Amino acid sequence: MQSSCDRLELFKNIRSSIRGSDEYLLVGIDVAKSRHHAFFGTPKGTTLWKNLVFDNSIIGFEALRGLARDLQNKYGLDKVVYGLEPTASYHKPLAEYLIRQDEHVVYVSNVAVAKNRALLDGRWDKNDKKDSANVADLVGQGRCLYYDIPEESLRELRVLIAFRSKLKKQEHALRMRLRNNLFAQYFPELDRLYIRAGQPDDMVLSIAEHCLDPRDIAQMEFDSFLKLISKRKIRIEQEKRLRGIWEAAKDSAGCQVHEAAKFEAKSMVTQLKAAREAVKDVELQMKSVAQRFHEYQCLLSIPGFGPIVSAMVLAAIGDASRFENRKQVLRLAGLDLSASRSGKTSDQAIPVISKQGKAALRYALVQAAQVASSLNPTIRSYFSGLIKGRECERGIKMKMKVKLAAKMLIIAWTLMKRKEQFNPSCFTV
Repeated sequence: MQSSCDRLELFKNIRSSIRGSDEYLLVGIDVAKSRHHAFFGTPKGTTLWKNLVFDNSIIGFEALRGLARDLQNKYGLDKVVYGLEPTASYHKPLAEYLIRQDEHVVYVSNVAVAKNRALLDGRWDKNDKKDSANVADLVGQGRCLYYDIPEESLRELRVLIAFRSKLKKQEHALRMRLRNNLFAQYFPELDRLYIRAGQPDDMVLSIAEHCLDPRDIAQMEFDSFLKLISKRKIRIEQEKRLRGIWEAAKDSAGCQVHEAAKFEAKSMVTQLKAAREAVKDVELQMKSVAQRFHEYQCLLSIPGFGPIVSAMVLAAIGDASRFENRKQVLRLAGLDLSASRSGKTSDQAIPVISKQGKAALRYALVQAAQVASSLNPTIRSYFSGLIKGRECERGIKMKMKVKLAAKMLIIAWTLMKRKEQFNPSCFTV
């Protein structure tokens, strides 16, 4: 298997030379779960073979490669490029197998496939045969992307980050079901009096688990209610808020609580606690894997970059040398600027971030920018300079925090590339 650097150089050569070339065989693949469709053609639009259907197995993959070799020999083509459209995770076994066999593999974006589909025959009709030809057509135009397979540790980190994202979504879904279904139906006062920033804490979960029915709470003495909810000593503020709940339970507008609702509440609380514990375990594993990289310590030195944000940036950028300039790094996170400039008002168009990159990375960077602009004196001074004279402009603080996030991403990429620690001079106004 070729190294990442060699594969990246080959990709650059292919992308710059493939349009109108006579030496490439293009293999466009429409990926499915169990069976794939392939189209064989040339960059000049010549169809050599269409509608090959092969299984998602080693035998099927070898049948694909075998036909590609036969067509190479028949038509005197020197190189083969396999192009595919990412579909869930179904494309990964095929792509990795081909790459391990030193084949040239690229992928095309889903957006490009959708927009190019109508250009083939003037229709929007979609089917597997046409989609494989569509992929090959995009590759022949050079409108393809590099298929990255990083080293094992980096792949492990990316898997953990993706798993954490799924767990956080699961946790959020459970929180919302507790608040918007159970509490809103059976104890609506609880949400208003206790929950802060959308996060039910252990006290609220304990109420949902042990005494969801406000009528049961109303029949208790406050001390008994307190002992049932918390086994440890609580702060005065918490006690005050719990007393408010106890008082509100006496005149609650909630519906009658039946046994099925109590069972559902206990089950959801158990799931929510399990999800939170799983998130903690995954985050510990992420830190452990990230510490194998020297660049991780460089990222931790940036104000606002905690263990999780640093791990996400490290996983997203990977090998910093594969990016040639800062514009490519900004596009990775969707922080690059774009605007619709047309007609008489083109000079007045206001650029906005494209949001075409990694949304989770973009969100993490903005959170890091918010922390750094509040707690770090140097960055706080820099941020104040950004909004100076524009304080009354609507939404200016958030706009400048996004701009700060973009700058922090560029600094992170630079530090990874140079393997250096953060220097406050980066934020000199």
